[in-house]
Amino acid sequence: MTASFVIAPPPQAAIAVQGETSKFPVRRVWCVGRNYLEHIRELGNDERNPPFFFAKHADMIVPDGSEIPYPTLTKDMQHEVELVVALKSGGLNISPEKALDHVWGYGVSVDLTRRDLQTISRKKEQPWEIGKSFDMSAPSGALVPASKVGHPSKGKIWLSVNGTERQKGDLSEMIWNIAEIISKLSLQVELGAGDVILTGTPAGVAALQPGDKVECGVDGIGTLKFEITAPK
Repeated sequence: MTASFVIAPPPQAAIAVQGETSKFPVRRVWCVGRNYLEHIRELGNDERNPPFFFAKHADMIVPDGSEIPYPTLTKDMQHEVELVVALKSGGLNISPEKALDHVWGYGVSVDLTRRDLQTISRKKEQPWEIGKSFDMSAPSGALVPASKVGHPSKGKIWLSVNGTERQKGDLSEMIWNIAEIISKLSLQVELGAGDVILTGTPAGVAALQPGDKVECGVDGIGTLKFEITAPK
């Protein structure tokens, strides 16, 4: 029996797949905080604390080539380039040894952050949503299947603005690796097919302004481009 709704259901959030017309349907978006040591240091946080998880809404994903209006309420929106892990299955209490069996593929995304609002929330010990979860805050490049690229444990991750490199790191510098991230997150919530995980950002985060052209990527995985435009 086909379900009926009192209003039209929203479109399915999705990420493109390299070389395919079919897309990857997104169920949930999870992000890892503080997973590169140099980024922890540049923000002045305690590097002894383990990474933690927060979420963005799936419909905040926008595709490669997007024009993203500068968001409301902030004077300090910053870029954070991240490796994306896309899951084909999930569960609770997944062991690190079995975690990679649940991965469909990989990509690159930017966790756009209203840093001033995030900082205020942190000082007040309030949730981070106002700083992290806003419209078009998760531009994402096309995914590539793990069957083609394997499971990356090293490789340059980088971001440039207007042709000048700002962020540069290596996947080998992650405090928690991909399998450990999946395993730890599955203790907090039951993971499922369509979940995507942004795995943290290296050092070099900085503010964006209207007119900025952003290009980023993970070597061997893919690239992403977008432009910041004037506020709505």
